[in-house]
Amino acid sequence: MLRRLSADDPRFRTVDFRPGLNLLVAEAQPGAARTDSRNGTGKSSLVELLHFALGARAGKGSLPTRPKLRNTLFTLTMDWPGQDDPLRVSRRGAQPGFVLTDLPGADEDGGLFAFRHTHEMPLPEWTARIETDLFRLPADHPGVSGRALMSLLMRRVGSHAFNDPVRTFPQQSAAEAAANLAYLLGLDWRLASGYRDIAAREATRKQLRSAMNDPTWHQVVGTTADLRGKIIVAEGDVDRLRREIAAFRVVPAYEELQRRADELDQRVRSLPEQDVIDRRNLADLRRAVGEANDSDTAYVDAVYQELGITLPGRVHRTFEDVRGFHASIVRNRRRYLADEITETEARLAERERERARLGEQLTETLSALREGGALDGLTALQQLLAQKQAALEALRKQHETAQLMETSQREISAKRVELQEALEHDLEERGEQTREATWLFSRFARRLYGQDRDAYLTIRAGTGSLEITAHVDSRDSVGINKMVIFCIDLTAAVIAHRHGRGPDFLVHDSHLFDGVDDRQVTAALELASEVAVEEGLQYIVTFNSDKLGRARLGGFDPSPYLIEPRLNDTYDDGGLFGFHF
Repeated sequence: MLRRLSADDPRFRTVDFRPGLNLLVAEAQPGAARTDSRNGTGKSSLVELLHFALGARAGKGSLPTRPKLRNTLFTLTMDWPGQDDPLRVSRRGAQPGFVLTDLPGADEDGGLFAFRHTHEMPLPEWTARIETDLFRLPADHPGVSGRALMSLLMRRVGSHAFNDPVRTFPQQSAAEAAANLAYLLGLDWRLASGYRDIAAREATRKQLRSAMNDPTWHQVVGTTADLRGKIIVAEGDVDRLRREIAAFRVVPAYEELQRRADELDQRVRSLPEQDVIDRRNLADLRRAVGEANDSDTAYVDAVYQELGITLPGRVHRTFEDVRGFHASIVRNRRRYLADEITETEARLAERERERARLGEQLTETLSALREGGALDGLTALQQLLAQKQAALEALRKQHETAQLMETSQREISAKRVELQEALEHDLEERGEQTREATWLFSRFARRLYGQDRDAYLTIRAGTGSLEITAHVDSRDSVGINKMVIFCIDLTAAVIAHRHGRGPDFLVHDSHLFDGVDDRQVTAALELASEVAVEEGLQYIVTFNSDKLGRARLGGFDPSPYLIEPRLNDTYDDGGLFGFHF
């Protein structure tokens, strides 16, 4: 039960709550003009501050973080399970990450002799304590949260919580909303939250299907058939590299062998060039030998005889000397050419032998290089293997994605059918819980619209979520949707409190009654006051005085339920905060 909402700002108008029905009223001051408004008196702010104290996120622009309020310490005093004295929890917008509370923390035993003292508690720990202590949630509760449950018991107009009986904000998925309501009603919330997984898979599939419409899809992912072929080739490359690495032998002085092989190869390549030169020279030498013959001088004597000239003996001897000298020169040249030919042929033969010898050495060196390699070579092979393995893994992921697209719809449909069958079977087994919820809702709705009206809940396993639908036959009421919300919230609060799955309070903003017929407003207040007493609940609701006045004319006396302060539309200090901002 909530006891008090206060602040360290003396201008703040402390709100004291009591058991049963609590009416926080915004009154119009005498003489107020039609243009004066009570929308800024603080009725909705009360709900926001209660949420803030009970662990709501304080994002940028939220009420407690506004410049005029961010340094104000707001304190909620309330009863707490297992605590004899009321609990105080405080929080300020400037430091939203923790609360000040005298609730024992996780590092305290909270035993008989534990001293109560105010200490800082991180916000996640505080929200976890709300889940375990107020809502009795188990340690593992996917799809259900204390904050979502609190939003059902304290709907906020700023979150558009009065637009739908099950959702507390428009973006909330139907599966999540139904799972939280199912927990309060005592249904199998785990099965109900199973729709969240299906919805997530369906959303992923839709995104992938949308991506498939892109022409580049098959370049990025491809089909399963194409990817299977690529995977086979990639696996072959990986296996081959693994075998090469396993057989790799690190050769000592590998670089020296590599240089030796290069030198031998260059030497072998240079020998034919030298052979060409020597063979050309050999041909020239042999041709020169053929041209080096003795000169024939007989024609000289014949010429002189025909001329009738007889050469003297001395001249003839001199000519013989010249002839001998010339013959000596020819012999020497032939000897020189023969020596050159022999040397050239020897060089050619030596090169042939050297070519064979270098060929054997090069073969041995290359064989050693082929059998192993340097450590750098092994490292390079290992790096290449890592790249190939990464590429193979990427192909496998793409294959999984392609398979997901080709089989996901069948799997999703099968999972949805399986979940629907399990949930329908569970609803049959939980007939007592569904009867309790349906009967309470029918009782409350008929109290508002008459005993002759059809009013009931339909609880069934839908295709996308657990469907909890309210039916109220009241065509003449413009505020039927608001009163359906009132009845569902009251039903959930009563059942959760009865079975220890929720706290003993329910809070509504005055916006819930906007557009509701005065007769239903009167009946709702009378019903809430009676149920609060019967069930030991606290029902807190804000109201404008004119709306409450019409309920008074309808036969409801609000006097016993009015709480302090009385808000008014005085500009400066009539609102909840005691000043205008």
